[in-house]
Amino acid sequence: MQNSVTLRDLRGRTRRVAAAAAGFTLVEMLVVLAIIGLLVGLVAPRVLGILSDAKVKTAHIQIESFKNALDLFYLDEGRYPTTSEGLAALAIRPSDDDSSSWNGPYLKGGAVPRDPWNNPYLYRAPGDNGRAYEIVSAGAHSGDGGKSEIKSW
Repeated sequence: MQNSVTLRDLRGRTRRVAAAAAGFTLVEMLVVLAIIGLLVGLVAPRVLGILSDAKVKTAHIQIESFKNALDLFYLDEGRYPTTSEGLAALAIRPSDDDSSSWNGPYLKGGAVPRDPWNNPYLYRAPGDNGRAYEIVSAGAHSGDGGKSEIKSW
């Protein structure tokens, strides 16, 4: 009988010791939080830089898509859209265009997308320096005086 009581005591003590050892100490938690903080501090700037580069590349690709659509518009109409018509002429037939040569929409989706920073693209025809047109995205910082502009040329 005494052996069975001792066995119960041992089982109870084992359970209590296992339950006490199952938690983490405050020091262990602080060390883990410090390691996570260091990793975030080192990795986050690199990830944000990659995201920024991806947006710039996306803007370049969209501008190239506009250029292709503008060339198709030119083949059909014999001219590029005016500044007042803008890039919208690639998605919707210009209202003052009565000719039947418009074969649009020239942009997929039938709408002009916004740049990766959710700003509209600027279109000018004729463009600067004797170019037929110019497409500009204000870039990440639209108020920086044009330093982050992405242009079609």
